[in-house]
Amino acid sequence: MNMPASVTPPDVRTRLVEATIRLLATHGPSEVKARSVSKEAGLSTMGVYTYFGGVPELLQAVADEGFKRLVTVFERTLTTTHPISDLSNMVLACREFARSNPHLYDLMFGLSIDGRYSPSRGSTALAPEQSVAFRAIYAVLVNACMRLVDKQLVPIVDPTLIARQLWSAAHGFIMLELSGHFADVANPPAEILVPMCNNIAIGMGANTETVAAATAPVIASLQADNQAQASI
Repeated sequence: MNMPASVTPPDVRTRLVEATIRLLATHGPSEVKARSVSKEAGLSTMGVYTYFGGVPELLQAVADEGFKRLVTVFERTLTTTHPISDLSNMVLACREFARSNPHLYDLMFGLSIDGRYSPSRGSTALAPEQSVAFRAIYAVLVNACMRLVDKQLVPIVDPTLIARQLWSAAHGFIMLELSGHFADVANPPAEILVPMCNNIAIGMGANTETVAAATAPVIASLQADNQAQASI
């Protein structure tokens, strides 16, 4: 299949990335192959090799697109004047993103498909910290954690360490939930995720009552949503 002359290389790259994301969503990682992606994008199979070099490089671009989308999701959660509330909403938004895009989320962190985000794939693999897209999303999280320090809600602590602890906790929760390990919990985010993040803040020196007050509306909203879904 010949590409129309009006299709520029950036358009081709975008079409291939979007096609891969659609295949991940509908068929999972096993269907992500040069031929199937090209067919989904309406392009020649050679497009994958011409514009990306191969499937691994395409998957890296798809993972980067996932991080860019998650940046947008994160930025939309920064809507209150309280850093703890915003951080709670941020981790909840990350959870929702993962639940809505489980295979893409897996790819972003190198868990289910041969992309470029798992250290176990050899020295030629790029670590997430080396990805411009990953650094952009990580910066949003670090800046949100910086507000904890700036508002003196926690002692003077490196916000990068706060961000890494929070990310580690949230990511662990998300992977366990996606794997079905919280199926017996009535409301996992309200009973596990938000309290866990609260405990991290308290462990870093935040006042227990302040943390509880900041996240009480968040937990109440989660409980109301859960009750609404149960009544359907």
